Amino acid sequence: MQGVSRPMTDHRQEPPGLGRRARRLSDQETERRMLAAAVAMVHRTGLTVSLDHLSFEDVIRDADVARSAVYRHWPYKDLFFSDLVKELAKEAIPPAILYDEYELIRRVVAEHLDWLDTPKLRASLVSELFRQAALLDFEAFCGSPQWRTYLALHATFMSLADGELRDQVQAALARSEQARLARIAKGWQQLAGLLGYRLRPESGATLDTVVTLADAIMRGMVIMALATPGIAAHRTTAAPFGAAAPDQWSLAALGIASIAAAFLEPDPAIEWDDQRLAQVRRALTEITPSGD
Repeated sequence: MQGVSRPMTDHRQEPPGLGRRARRLSDQETERRMLAAAVAMVHRTGLTVSLDHLSFEDVIRDADVARSAVYRHWPYKDLFFSDLVKELAKEAIPPAILYDEYELIRRVVAEHLDWLDTPKLRASLVSELFRQAALLDFEAFCGSPQWRTYLALHATFMSLADGELRDQVQAALARSEQARLARIAKGWQQLAGLLGYRLRPESGATLDTVVTLADAIMRGMVIMALATPGIAAHRTTAAPFGAAAPDQWSLAALGIASIAAAFLEPDPAIEWDDQRLAQVRRALTEITPSGD
């Protein structure tokens, strides 16, 4: 990844004053600060395959740790960058995106509380939620350096020369993906339950399957848009999936909503009486990620 490994023997004299520490940091704290500082740098600038754009000395400075402790922990720069790649692989999705999505859900529901009253209007509410939420997620992912880094790791980890490192990064990415998809599935389950939807029995699918397919569409759209910006700006005037009226639909929204429509349907066993309507209205206007 970084070429030939070289011992970092060029220890520099730590400057007086600012260079001195009030207390000596533990090796664990030094490691934590160094990796956190490097992750922040990558998220500011984006990931390249070689990581050559990262200055090891700049990481030490931003981490505010003793240079001697860094040399002791990582005798070779390549050892640090290997740990950095594994650290980056642990991050699946910026949490702010999830909270922005739930804020949108609360806003849309508050604007259309009367759309819960009939089956047709409930379908219109579901359609509107997918139209706006998919666009919000798409734009957030396209604008997120963290997400671009995560996609870059997925695309390039097989090019890592070290077999053990490659296996460790793959394992970290797999754990990260499982945790991310589980959170998304939990959110879909929460929203589908409130809006009275279930999986179509004949589909043979689980909610995990549906979320995986929807995520693949979103991921593919983001990757395509990075190279073809026109995809991000494209809008279609339409009224699909039970929408109340024609409106502007992004490609991402059409893709995600089509998956939802294919696998989800109103649950005929649910009775929408006045008590349920009141409970659902209250729950939707207070909804938070994972019910937090």
